[in-house]
Amino acid sequence: MNKILITGGAGFIGSNLCEYFLNKGNQVVCLDNFATGHRHNIAPFLENKNFTLLEGDIRNLQDCQKATEGVDYVLHQAALGSVPRSLKDPITSNEVNVTGFLNMLVAARDAKVKRFVYAASSSIYGDSQGLPKVEDVIGKPLSPYAITKYVNELYADIFSKTYGIETIGLRYFNVFGRRQDPNGAYAAVIPLFVKQFMSHESPVINGDGNFSRDFTYIDNVIQMNELAMLTKNTQAINTVYNTAYGDRTTLAQLVQLLKDNLVQFDPKIAEVEVLHGPNRAGDIPHSLASIEKAKKNLGYSPKYSIEQGIKEAVSWYWEHLK
Repeated sequence: MNKILITGGAGFIGSNLCEYFLNKGNQVVCLDNFATGHRHNIAPFLENKNFTLLEGDIRNLQDCQKATEGVDYVLHQAALGSVPRSLKDPITSNEVNVTGFLNMLVAARDAKVKRFVYAASSSIYGDSQGLPKVEDVIGKPLSPYAITKYVNELYADIFSKTYGIETIGLRYFNVFGRRQDPNGAYAAVIPLFVKQFMSHESPVINGDGNFSRDFTYIDNVIQMNELAMLTKNTQAINTVYNTAYGDRTTLAQLVQLLKDNLVQFDPKIAEVEVLHGPNRAGDIPHSLASIEKAKKNLGYSPKYSIEQGIKEAVSWYWEHLK
């Protein structure tokens, strides 16, 4: 049994990690300030004797120090996501994603945790044109959010080299699945579109629908976190990995996939029209991950394709959004 701190544990990815590691008999500490996370995501765990909720903010070093006491591993998910949010309010994104990240690194170092695994981002590839994206070739960031995630990687590298703390960064590519919030100004595309289709509202695609993404189901991300946390391969640590499926889907294909899965529950969704709007500032046209490094160093083998993931996600949303 390990004691695992999951920051942002009430969020989409964090709550799924909490559930997974609790089910495997670990002690889990969740640190969250509920800025973007939700209490209902962790409500089922509150009666579990192995679960501890700490309401706190990673911008406060004392909160980070309290959370890391006696902890074996840190899975750092807490961040302010969203490119548009960072363009609107770069200062808060920087405070949470950079200052908060540094606070967590310092606390983890001082608590002598075994390993610090953190959520990095595919946004780091910026204006790099090449596909698929390989870890050691990045471009210039295209948003304040991307800059914060790049700074995280630089800090993690320095802390590994200077203080000997083991770190692994996971560059998430468009993660989706159960518990991803369909509400709010910065909702991700899949839950937003599902919610709109279910309400017979027309979803709006940014651009002509030919932009593509490496959509990655949540269970693949959980698998990568576990592999990164527990690997005994010394060559695998103090580096970063693409965390993806390794295939790309255009937004037009995604919408059709969502429709095909939703019409089984409601045939009228087939008639809902899809609209097109302008491209979004800071967006990259195409994203596709090479997952060869993760396969080689961590033994990663993603279990869910986008088709399988969408089927699971749509069933979950149909049950929980009705």
